[in-house]
Amino acid sequence: MTLFRQIYSLLFGLFLLVVASLGYVQFTETQNFLTKQMESDLNNTSNSLGIMLIPDLEAGDIVGAETLINVIFEGGYYQQVKLTWLVDGKQQVWENPVNIQGVPQWFIELDFFETIKKESTITSGWIQLARLEITAHPGFGYHELWRTMTNAIIVFSVLFLIAIVCARVGLTWILRPLHEIAEHAQDIAQRKFGPDMKIPKTMELKSVVLAFNSMSDQLKQIFNSLDEEVGELRKKNLIDQVSGLPNRQYMMGHLSSWLNEPKSGALVMAKFDWLEEVHSKYGYQVRDETIKLLSQKMKEHLDAITNSVIARISAYEFAFLISSAEHEQTSKYLQTLIRTINQEMSKAGCKPNENFSIGIAERIGQMSVSDILAQTDNALQKAIKEDKVFHWFETNEKQLFTREQWREHLSNAINNRQFKFKWQPVHLNDGDSITQRELYCQLEIGDKTVHAGQFMPYVELLSLGALLDKCLIETLTTQKLLERNYEPIAINLTFHSLSDPKFHEWLNGFLRASSLSERICFDIPEAGVYSDPDSCEALCTIIRDNGAHFGIDHFGRQFGSMAYLQTLRPSYVKLDQSFAYYDESEHSSELCRALINVARGLDIQVIVTGIEEKQQLERFVPLKTSAYMGYIHPPVEVEEI
Repeated sequence: MTLFRQIYSLLFGLFLLVVASLGYVQFTETQNFLTKQMESDLNNTSNSLGIMLIPDLEAGDIVGAETLINVIFEGGYYQQVKLTWLVDGKQQVWENPVNIQGVPQWFIELDFFETIKKESTITSGWIQLARLEITAHPGFGYHELWRTMTNAIIVFSVLFLIAIVCARVGLTWILRPLHEIAEHAQDIAQRKFGPDMKIPKTMELKSVVLAFNSMSDQLKQIFNSLDEEVGELRKKNLIDQVSGLPNRQYMMGHLSSWLNEPKSGALVMAKFDWLEEVHSKYGYQVRDETIKLLSQKMKEHLDAITNSVIARISAYEFAFLISSAEHEQTSKYLQTLIRTINQEMSKAGCKPNENFSIGIAERIGQMSVSDILAQTDNALQKAIKEDKVFHWFETNEKQLFTREQWREHLSNAINNRQFKFKWQPVHLNDGDSITQRELYCQLEIGDKTVHAGQFMPYVELLSLGALLDKCLIETLTTQKLLERNYEPIAINLTFHSLSDPKFHEWLNGFLRASSLSERICFDIPEAGVYSDPDSCEALCTIIRDNGAHFGIDHFGRQFGSMAYLQTLRPSYVKLDQSFAYYDESEHSSELCRALINVARGLDIQVIVTGIEEKQQLERFVPLKTSAYMGYIHPPVEVEEI
């Protein structure tokens, strides 16, 4: 029971007690007053009638005596009159039944009034003429008592209703700060640290509000300090101090994660020997300043072409990971890179197109980290050997289809629901139980099975992401996937769906119509949260309001604040796969621990991804993660019903 109801019930009970006490006092006082009034009236009547009957009794006029008594008896205030002649013992009795108009019979049967009698002897001098006995009629008492009590009940009822309304309004106003405290406490429990509450005027509540504000500020500071710790650890472990770019460690982890995702793109490696010339001429300080300016210009110009990760992997070597691009876009990226380098070389007093080499290898099909590094390094060494500015790694492997062919195949597959499905279990750390299953899709084109890694890049390039996501989500219903297991099913949303208002509207309608929406999870890529936070917040609100769940995928990959976790409040985060490949000797466990503590501090489940063997999983046991997934438990086919 709420405090409001407890106080309300207490006031209600006290009011009833007061009303009952007043009613009892009013009832007993009225009853006593009416009883005394009837006794007084009976005495007066008995005395008066006795005096009036003396002449008739002395004369033996029976008719006159009866007439006189009838006149008095017809007034209705007497229940019985008994006259006994003492001369001959003759007795006459007048009866009036107890029948009271306007008073319920049940009220009369309660017998609130005892029988009141008055017996007197009529004398003339010393001679006793007759004995007169009068019994009062209780009708007057019951009638007046009923009228008084009904009026009192009406007045008390009106006062009771007024008191109830006033008490409710008054308690609501008095306890409003307490209600705000309860809401603020719920927000704190959900790790939502909003503005401080206003200080109430009530002294008792004032100290409570001050305590809550202080606690909220402290928790906010703890979260901010964890967020700052993550930033500092990233700078310490993953950022090159001279250039301000990611270092080799970050690039290798990101490269591993990228190759495990359905992406396209290329890896570019560049060696800038002209920086050694700057060093020999002007010293290391000018060289470092030149590296810093070069890094800023490359990031500024190349980010305008396509998304990429630029890293300084050694003193004079840089790596460029183009995470999603076709050959033409990669070529444009390369030309922009060469132009930017030449501009900075000219500023440093070096000759353009000399003393630097670039090697490029495109991602084609399934590749490992060693494969693409070997190809890129081979292209770089060939460019150095042949004294060329750049060299593309030549491969005999060709793309399956052209862009237009991909458009046709993907559109047909989406419209005709031609996808095949696998799902991968996510296991809890404390046992073999499964917390969710992540859904993957593949496509059969002719006699070929095409994996998501081959067609998903074209889904993004051709802006088919929202259509594909609708197709996959509808499959949950058409193939009854939600009924097959009790575990929730997780679906990866594409970048296009995150910012598409029409998809938001469609998803809202789908979840409202679904009776098993609580078993659906949506994985939102962290990069999408940073690129369009408003759209992501709107989408997450739709998912949460309809009873479904969502989490952040590739958690910890992006450089930036973790404050979005407080705004979105995801149910879980999936740690980026790059953390599964970091070496303990590189002190990455500190960064992992800080990231996990940020999520756990907000009561968010942490899922480790990319686990291939038990030794990898054991590394995360001290970090107190919640669950894990990877090829240690590979995806399995989802059979059609």
